[in-house]
Amino acid sequence: MAEVSTKKWYVVRAVSGQENKVKSYIETEISRLGMSDYISQVLVPTEKVVQVKDGKKTVKEKVYFPGYVMIEANLVGEIPHIIKSITGVIGFLGEVKGGNPVPLRMSEVNRMLGKVDELAVKTDNSQSIPFVLGETVKVIDGPFNGFNGTIEKINEEKRKLEVMVKIFGRKTPLELSFMQVEKV
Repeated sequence: MAEVSTKKWYVVRAVSGQENKVKSYIETEISRLGMSDYISQVLVPTEKVVQVKDGKKTVKEKVYFPGYVMIEANLVGEIPHIIKSITGVIGFLGEVKGGNPVPLRMSEVNRMLGKVDELAVKTDNSQSIPFVLGETVKVIDGPFNGFNGTIEKINEEKRKLEVMVKIFGRKTPLELSFMQVEKV
């Protein structure tokens, strides 16, 4: 019998726009079946978006990965079937037809939970900054993956860079963390 403590993170594909409903359906079903030992967390990664409407600022939670719900679980026995049969669930991400759901790698989990930045901030700040102003770097993560740019500003505290990238012939400033670029 697999140990209950060997939980991994999985991504459940949900009907887009229903992520929070799916999250509460999963939680309700798990507690109804008394299976909380096997599933410890159900998360819908969100980001706070500030909108100004009629001169009023409102903060809305926007789902960060539409159509995805993360669960920390030990998928033994019937659990994958139970989750797949929940309303709004399409299936698991990365599963081969008929195969087992594929767990996320720790680095992916950290990135999705935004821990990479926190960890980067908490690392020893006496660590030298690996970049210099005016240096050309390559973006290795995010929507501008593969673009080259020039470092315009370095924020040591937050471990972020402002990189000027040429997009469609126009220079565009991007704020990227140290982890998202590499030296060319």
